[in-house]
Amino acid sequence: MGANIGTTLGNGLIALPLGPLGLMIGGLAALVYVFSKGEKVRNIALSVMGFALIFYGLNLMTGGLRPLRSMPEVMGIISSLKADTYMGLIWCVLIAAAMTALIHSSSATIGIVMGLGAAGVLEWQTAVAFSLGADLGTTITSWLASLNLTRNAKRAAYAHISFNIIGVLVMLPLFFMSMQLLIWVMSFFGGDPSVAVVIDGKETFPLVPVAVGVYSTAFNLFNTALLFPFINVFDRVLSRVGHHASEDQEDYSQARYLDPQLLKDLPKGVSAIQRETVRYLEAAGLFLALARGVPTAPDDAKKHFASIDVLSRDIREFTAHMLDPNMPYGKADLVASLIEEEDWTASLGETLFQVARRIERQKFSPAGRELVDATLNQIADAMQAITPATSDMPDVPAEAAPRLAVLLTLRERCLRKGGDLPWAERGAVLTLLGSAERAFFLIERIDAERRSVTRSVASEPAQARPAAAGGLVASPMPA
Repeated sequence: MGANIGTTLGNGLIALPLGPLGLMIGGLAALVYVFSKGEKVRNIALSVMGFALIFYGLNLMTGGLRPLRSMPEVMGIISSLKADTYMGLIWCVLIAAAMTALIHSSSATIGIVMGLGAAGVLEWQTAVAFSLGADLGTTITSWLASLNLTRNAKRAAYAHISFNIIGVLVMLPLFFMSMQLLIWVMSFFGGDPSVAVVIDGKETFPLVPVAVGVYSTAFNLFNTALLFPFINVFDRVLSRVGHHASEDQEDYSQARYLDPQLLKDLPKGVSAIQRETVRYLEAAGLFLALARGVPTAPDDAKKHFASIDVLSRDIREFTAHMLDPNMPYGKADLVASLIEEEDWTASLGETLFQVARRIERQKFSPAGRELVDATLNQIADAMQAITPATSDMPDVPAEAAPRLAVLLTLRERCLRKGGDLPWAERGAVLTLLGSAERAFFLIERIDAERRSVTRSVASEPAQARPAAAGGLVASPMPA
């Protein structure tokens, strides 16, 4: 809506009789562009130069089109285009729409129409009807531009198309009534646009471009005011365009609980970090759903990983900002432990991403898929140790050792498959088992970090860290 209004305001400026002045402004802007060293100033000068040349070009076009009035062949065709009846109005609108679709610019069409009207080639009311068609034709340009773009870009294009089509359909029955209103408005701009003015012995119609610019601007303002209350309806309808189940998923690139106002409130800040970390783990767990081919899972592992990577960085930055030089040791130890937990959590997310990518790249036979599903089940079971359990679920231990024994069994089964399992699948399964082993160690390490320092801010000083589990003490980690 804003873009339409902005375009028509530009059309209104083009309608002003600033031709010779445009050449002078363009020349000054060219000098600034040539001699300026700053990139920003040069870009502004280039924009001013282009806009000024539009004014001068319109002036040249008006003079160049004036001789067409003396050509019977041209005037015979144009004289048939008169918006004096509803059928004639519709034809003018459709022809202007087709012209706009061909040159891909409603402003260019309106500029041409202004020139034809000022030269007396087009009757002023017909010129105004052509401006209405230009607004309709620009929707074709929007549609063509959106063909190879994203779903949201298509929705924006369809919003523009529906906005203009509805506006034109509403205005068509009101066109002749609006012409009477336009004649009254033009009295404030110098008189009747149908009255010719003789300049240097040549007849011209200088108020026709003004009338076209005023009408085009008023049309878009009226259309915006008419449809603005229905924005929510547009949103609901257009959101179904190209809708995919993955769009119903949560946007994990946006933090939900990390309010900057909580940075100075340690208890609430810690709670927000914990909730956001659980949210990150839930998002990382979706890689397992993707690997299983669940329909509601993310459809692109790379995009999903990029989203949760942004969330992980936001969590770490938020937590780091909570550290204060004057903070008591117990609280500083807690914040440091949260940062270390987030580091392990991010590593787990990356590992699960690699699991999904490896399964995505390899097509498995039933024998291979059986081993893959068994491995995924083990990882999913281990993830329950560090995500909130519901009341009907038993606590799951985070120790890696029992699960490593299961992985050894799966490895043996993989190697004993013989010819039943192609070598490419065998290699993929063994690599997947290595990723699962790493995930088990990371889950165990995250659980140990949580136990190393109490997450309760009220109890000070913070608990001492167990030597084997907390702080920067290393724990066994597979390469």
